[in-house]
Amino acid sequence: MNVATSAATREPTGRVAVRFSGDSGDGVQLLGGLFAGSSARNRHDIITFPDFPAEIRAPVGTTYGVSSYQIQFGGPFVVTPGDEVDVLVAFNPAALKTNLQALRKGGLLIADAVSFSKKGNLQKAGYTDNPLEGDQLDGYRVEAIDISRLCAEATADTGVTKKQADQARNFWALGLVYWLFDRKLEQTQQWIDGKFGGNAPIAAANSAALHAGYHYGETMELDAASASHAAAAEMPAGTYRSITGIDAMALGLAAAAACSGLKVVYCSYPITPASSLLHGLAKLKGRGAVTFQAEDEIAAATAAIGASWGGSLGVTGSSGPGLALKGEALGLAVAAELPLIVVNVQRAGPSTGMPTKAEQADLLMALHGRHGESPCAVIAPATPAECFDTMLEAARIATTYMTPVIVLADGYLANAAQPWRLPEVESLPDLRVDQQPDAASYQPFARDDKTLARQWAVPGTPELMHRIGGIERGDGDGHISYDPDNHQQMTNYRAEKIAGIADSLPATRVERGVESGDLAIIGWGSTYGAIHGAVNELCKSGHSVAHIHLRNLNPLPADLPEMLKRFKQILVVEMNSGQLHRLLRAEFLLDAKSLTQVSGKPFKVARVRMAALALLQTEQR
Repeated sequence: MNVATSAATREPTGRVAVRFSGDSGDGVQLLGGLFAGSSARNRHDIITFPDFPAEIRAPVGTTYGVSSYQIQFGGPFVVTPGDEVDVLVAFNPAALKTNLQALRKGGLLIADAVSFSKKGNLQKAGYTDNPLEGDQLDGYRVEAIDISRLCAEATADTGVTKKQADQARNFWALGLVYWLFDRKLEQTQQWIDGKFGGNAPIAAANSAALHAGYHYGETMELDAASASHAAAAEMPAGTYRSITGIDAMALGLAAAAACSGLKVVYCSYPITPASSLLHGLAKLKGRGAVTFQAEDEIAAATAAIGASWGGSLGVTGSSGPGLALKGEALGLAVAAELPLIVVNVQRAGPSTGMPTKAEQADLLMALHGRHGESPCAVIAPATPAECFDTMLEAARIATTYMTPVIVLADGYLANAAQPWRLPEVESLPDLRVDQQPDAASYQPFARDDKTLARQWAVPGTPELMHRIGGIERGDGDGHISYDPDNHQQMTNYRAEKIAGIADSLPATRVERGVESGDLAIIGWGSTYGAIHGAVNELCKSGHSVAHIHLRNLNPLPADLPEMLKRFKQILVVEMNSGQLHRLLRAEFLLDAKSLTQVSGKPFKVARVRMAALALLQTEQR
């Protein structure tokens, strides 16, 4: 998508949220992704929220097998997938049961009436009576449509089986929603032709279903009057694409390879929801990064360390339980002082927990989850698009300071999508590294005066023979040392090196709101959208509030204490039981309040706003 100007072409009139829901085999994620792409092409800003069941294939029609995809689109800017949705598409009773609470009163419900006519489907969802009949859905606009039957009729002449015709329901529903929001069918038709070009009957069936749904809306003169018309986005000029956090991380690692001249070696063991990063990098087919699937988490981490020992930039990725397993290897990387990037796509725990749900509960593990005094740098992206820059920053810190860097994303950031402006190549950072120390004076643990980083020499380079490892080394020469004073000095160096990263960080900024005032709301990671939306609404109401978002969690920004002193009250918002809150209190003796949740779902704007209002009212008393 090319945006020619930063000005909106029409007066902003609002944002709209739509949620598709159905069984995990109904193609909900596919149609959600296609609708998101059409929204971006219509010059809307977007944020998506794909929500997957944890089971690989739950029994059809059950509530725990429901998959959903929510998107908020419009302008002038969109920062969350929406607290409530204006339109809900439910393919079966279980989808309605689990998603109705998201539909705002007066919103439009589109339901496949055929699925609701089957008693077995109702029982699996916990209904005794058909909710489309009677008064259960009073207060909503309900369009009960025989989607399955109409789709079968539309595809009757395409040569597909009954099962294949039923699988095209998602395209029928997509066509209807395209009609509701005045979308063109050409791009999706091209996608169908490309995807199913080798199977003419399937391509014809999906195309027929798409057009049938669209023309049904046109014939019945349906509309989305329950929602305000979505406005155009206000975005800087440039070339844009829709991108998920995982895809942004993959491209960021490829860019890090190009900017540094190093080979990026990604080593991982499959685990939800981090597995997609391995898939994304594998699709690059060695352009910028090579991939290695290990037999377990420990092997993945040590293989990445081995890559860094060999002169490449080693990267490993996992989710919560996997990060715990990598703990010993991370201690080795700290002791050997080798660059390493560790991506942790956090998920709800503990243990297996809820593998497909989001949480931010690994902060303290990232900071302290290793034996001994073994500090690591810890950073966190705030938005899906920001994941690209975060990987470049992780590469900068890892190679400049010769240290492991833990990147804390989460399941929401990884899977959500938003528009991303492709950066100009000239704007990317120079990450080139000197791996040719002076042979005459080379010592493996001789340190840079400014960064305290040790020198990085590639094994096999003439005259640069050296040993490193997990046993404590002598200051400078790198020989094995059990001297207590040396261990104290090396421990100090490793701690001071991480603390010194703060000197290279940009000034902390207020994301939205006042520079000083009654309340600052602090967050990190994927709470960005909810906090930003809440502060935006509070500012419009005349309140003196600010949004401060942390990307660097170890070390914390050096200017943060002075910045926080400019506000009467502090509220820390995070998807855990208050880990950043405890950290800020410990580091700065900060008398802050905490707003937390561990539901597996992102914060809603309304919850953050109400918590802020409660504090502001207390202050006024």
